[in-house]
Amino acid sequence: MAVPQNVTATRQALGAVGVWTTSLQREPAAVQREAVARIEALGYGSVWQGEVVGANDVFAQEAVWLAATSRIVAGTGIANIWARHAGTARAAAATLADAWPGRFVLGLGVSHAPIVERSGQAYSKPLQRMREYLDGMGDVPAGLPVVLAALRPRMLQLAADRAGGAHTYFVPLEHTAQARAVLGPDRLLIPEQAVVVETSPQVAREVARRHTVRYLQLPNYVNNLRRLGLTGEDLDGAGSDRLVDAIVAWGTPADIAARVRAHLDAGADHVLVQPLGDGAGDALRQLEELAPALMP
Repeated sequence: MAVPQNVTATRQALGAVGVWTTSLQREPAAVQREAVARIEALGYGSVWQGEVVGANDVFAQEAVWLAATSRIVAGTGIANIWARHAGTARAAAATLADAWPGRFVLGLGVSHAPIVERSGQAYSKPLQRMREYLDGMGDVPAGLPVVLAALRPRMLQLAADRAGGAHTYFVPLEHTAQARAVLGPDRLLIPEQAVVVETSPQVAREVARRHTVRYLQLPNYVNNLRRLGLTGEDLDGAGSDRLVDAIVAWGTPADIAARVRAHLDAGADHVLVQPLGDGAGDALRQLEELAPALMP
């Protein structure tokens, strides 16, 4: 797959801050339409979601989102390469990019062994699998930016060599600077940043640990955090305070905006805030509180 020459245009379309959410995946289409329209009205530049084989189809859902809005960019974070043939992924993504020019970013990822194996597939050699998938996609249209879910140096290098950049997830701030060093200046870097608008350390960390406990069961994330110097009790259970505070920004909107700015200063092009809490309503409430601080 040839590297698309549209990174500058995509940076401009995205702006500085977008939204990453799992809270809409199982909601009725009417609820999703209303939510993404509200996110757009608040001024966020993009809205992204993940994909689990058999649970949701990101292309179908994001067509709903794009049809319900007029400006905001929709991104797949990620389209799971185990969910469909590479040619089918290319065709679906190209259709969205053609129907809504400049408003769709294809994020591809290898997911995680426990998740893929629950779907009845054998998970092996993720880096090789991604290379083969990109080969299978062939050249993509010029108007379709592609980023790879990447944590460690070899996948980041593949994102630099074969795609328009990288989408990083469940990473501390220091990872952003390291990722930018691998990608170089001419590729997109789009990190996710989990957030809780809450000033009580006890309450904020309790909410945060409902998030971290799930991801600390996935070897790809744990191995990356070990590489970054987190060990022992940091990675046990739902994580130490040190880990929770590194992964989840909490506090006032100003506190959270400072973390977002730190990612941008470290080399991120666009930071995706993921509000943690109780469902879509709580996520929207937090996004409303954050908007004035994130987009003054």
